[in-house]
Amino acid sequence: MASAKNTICLWFNGDAEAAARFYAETFPDSAMGAVHRAPVDYPSGRAGDAMMVEFTVAGIPCVGINGGPMFRHSEAFSFMIAADSQQETDRYWNAIVTNGGQENACGWCRDKWGIFWQITPRVLTEAVAAGGDAAKRVFEAMMGMKKIDVAAIEAARRG
Repeated sequence: MASAKNTICLWFNGDAEAAARFYAETFPDSAMGAVHRAPVDYPSGRAGDAMMVEFTVAGIPCVGINGGPMFRHSEAFSFMIAADSQQETDRYWNAIVTNGGQENACGWCRDKWGIFWQITPRVLTEAVAAGGDAAKRVFEAMMGMKKIDVAAIEAARRG
């Protein structure tokens, strides 16, 4: 992976490599990069453990660091994945949730490593961006959802 000017760095507790492999297999334009192994023992690992993992998620360069248990992820950071259909929304959502993840409200879910994802159909963002009464109806419909239901969003937009 070429060195990017800006790279997202995510903190993991020993499982950065597994997370990176899952993301590379799940999202388009995603890939595993180099796995850098610790040359010596360090506070949260041993010599030879994966210490830093390079990967790409939907075109965004990332690094996973196996830094230990002291820091946890929160909703303050999430990947927002734009989906073009209900089928695509279902595929990403189900991949995360059925692999040890957890459903949250309004199109948000959390993977088993604690990373938050917004699986957002484009029809939702387009409707909200359009404004007016249709945007209000769409927003109200979304507030009652976990995984976004494209047909319900389209119906709310039409009124």
